[in-house]
Amino acid sequence: MTTLVIILLIAAAVAVGWWLWRRSNREDEAPARPGPVDPFADADTDVLRGDPKRLKAADLVELYGKTLAVRGSLRLSEGDYRWSEHFLDTGTGVKRWLSVEADPDLEVVLWEEITDSDLQPGPRELSHEGVSFRSDEKGTANYVSEATTGLAPTGTVRYHDYAGPDGQKLSFERFGDGGKWELAKGLTLDRGQITIYHQGDDA
Repeated sequence: MTTLVIILLIAAAVAVGWWLWRRSNREDEAPARPGPVDPFADADTDVLRGDPKRLKAADLVELYGKTLAVRGSLRLSEGDYRWSEHFLDTGTGVKRWLSVEADPDLEVVLWEEITDSDLQPGPRELSHEGVSFRSDEKGTANYVSEATTGLAPTGTVRYHDYAGPDGQKLSFERFGDGGKWELAKGLTLDRGQITIYHQGDDA
């Protein structure tokens, strides 16, 4: 084999090695392809209107033309399931809460306490103010209290929820072993009905 042929073979091997090295580097540098995206996710809405899943004490909630402050929150858990209830300062003496669940779709419900009713949980159906409600779910959850809620820092709550027409709800809650049932009526909110102003961060 002549010297020229050997030189050409070496040059070819070097060229192939350099090409393979460059190809490998380009593959390493290529941006990763984005994974699957939930087409029903509220990412854009969360940027414009705040994220209900991140609500906390001192945040502001705007709904029905009024701006209310979050005074405290309950973080509840039952098995692997998690949800939150946020105590709103109405300035009127009427207690209102905003519950936030994702199961998997986001559900935000505005609750108002009912103090003049003798309704008790248990029946399959209940009627309140002429509206019929059917038993939906019940159980016992653990909670952690943040800021001002009027409750102990930790504890348990029994609940029995009823569902009515057009997003209306009734909920019974009893905190601790010796507490009494507390009743509230709720209305499921559309995402566009609520705007959240997160305080103390860059959101």
